[in-house]
Amino acid sequence: MIRDEIKAALVTAMKSGDKAGTQTLRLISSAIKNRDIELRTSDKAPEDDLLVTEVLQKMIKQRRESVDLYRQGKREELAAAEEAEIAVITRFLPKQMDEAEASAAIQAIIAETGAASMKDMGRVMALVKERHASEIEPARASALVRGLLT
Repeated sequence: MIRDEIKAALVTAMKSGDKAGTQTLRLISSAIKNRDIELRTSDKAPEDDLLVTEVLQKMIKQRRESVDLYRQGKREELAAAEEAEIAVITRFLPKQMDEAEASAAIQAIIAETGAASMKDMGRVMALVKERHASEIEPARASALVRGLLT
């Protein structure tokens, strides 16, 4: 389980004195606990690895946005710190599909659903998320679906 890998990496980082890694791993653990608390009352709690993957993808998205803003503000040191956090978070994500694999998977879903226009994007994205949530980032999947449906 990804959650166990994160806990083990946190212990290792703390023992080795890696302050940046320890801080990032604590942020990850905190975000996962917050998500667990949000889902306590929910009837539809996703599988554990899927939940952790969603949290990690969200954290990466937030940090990429921060990197862009820091670079626009000419704050390269802060952008570098965010990129270091992205590198730590990415270690725990399942292997991502490359462009060809992702495109093939999405084309198969489009053919299966009979989607023909942008009106069908919601149905296609729902199936993509259901089947490949941990393998394709949602933003990348959305761009691919949009490109294939237009």
